[in-house]
Amino acid sequence: MDLSWVTIAASLAMGLGAVFLFVFAVKRDWFRNIEDAKYQVFWSDEEKSKEATASQEATHGSESKKN
Repeated sequence: MDLSWVTIAASLAMGLGAVFLFVFAVKRDWFRNIEDAKYQVFWSDEEKSKEATASQEATHGSESKKN
């Protein structure tokens, strides 16, 4: 039974810590412009995909020319 109280206290402490971290982040304006981060990730993934496709086409094209 003592272990149950420890786990309940630990979960409450982690929950309160998460709430305080969220409030701190909002007050520090860390969530000001989250859309920019989304587009930076999206476009960097798009560029990597284009580079991978180009290198695959170059590889496959050189193999077909050899045959």
